Amino acid sequence: MRAFRLSQFDTPPALGECPEPTPAPGEVKIKVGACGLNFADILMTKGKYQEMPEPPLTLGLELAGTITALGDEVSGLAIGDRVAAYAGHGGLAEYAVVGAERCLPMPADMSFETAAGFQVAYGSSHLALVHRAKTQPGDTVLVLGAAGGVGLTAVEIAKACGATVIACARGKDKLAVAKAAGADHLIDSETPDLKAVFKSFGGINVVYDTIGEPLFTPALRACAPEARYLAIGFAGGEVPQIPANILLVKNINVIGFWWGGYLKFAPEILTGSLGELMEWYREGRIKPHISHVLPLEQADEALELLRTRKSTGKVVVTI
Repeated sequence: MRAFRLSQFDTPPALGECPEPTPAPGEVKIKVGACGLNFADILMTKGKYQEMPEPPLTLGLELAGTITALGDEVSGLAIGDRVAAYAGHGGLAEYAVVGAERCLPMPADMSFETAAGFQVAYGSSHLALVHRAKTQPGDTVLVLGAAGGVGLTAVEIAKACGATVIACARGKDKLAVAKAAGADHLIDSETPDLKAVFKSFGGINVVYDTIGEPLFTPALRACAPEARYLAIGFAGGEVPQIPANILLVKNINVIGFWWGGYLKFAPEILTGSLGELMEWYREGRIKPHISHVLPLEQADEALELLRTRKSTGKVVVTI
């Protein structure tokens, strides 16, 4: 089968051929229809992701497709079922195998492209904002990186929680996308003196940070007492060093969050969240935004869109 593979760290991944996988007990084989890309795919090429399999490996954390084979001990699923699945890696290929417990039945009207880019982005924002930060009606939520694949869903979900949402992103085009997703206030991340701009809102209750520095410090200093600061990722390239004295004076909670970690210690929380999100999709409460859809032959170009931050919402590769 064709697959977009990483042969070794710090070398460009490439489209090639490898044997079709066979499902082990408890696994299913999926004919992949589409694969959603994430910043984690870029980190994997450098060997810097927190859950890092050794190469050679096929990239692609999340996928959607049709089940074509069942391993032993699989129940509740059937050949021909349309499912989305978080694979961890292996999605940028014609076929993939994943644990049956990771398969999420798709609504009949959901396309493979939409489903492939749904889980990590919406799942991250839902669990972070609802489960970890306990976002409430009336909260002021600042989303850093608000036009990215994860950040844009944070705008939607914070609004669904009844919050006032401040979207921070680079450039008017990205901010327009955040506004369409429901943001109440828009801030260009290139604005001088961001600390003063953030503080002008009178105290931020929840920060959803996918960037890290250079946005972390001004956002932290604009937090209200008892604020919840969600550390989601470090797309800016610099991991912040947190000044504990500010946490002490303002009684701020900094909350680490990694969506994939729940698969290991509390998978029922993650699957419950995704089930609720699928209901939100059926009800029209959330509307996934995909800025680019490219074929597998252009998977390297699709990754470059993420690397250069030229995308908004999700980038999806069709197989």
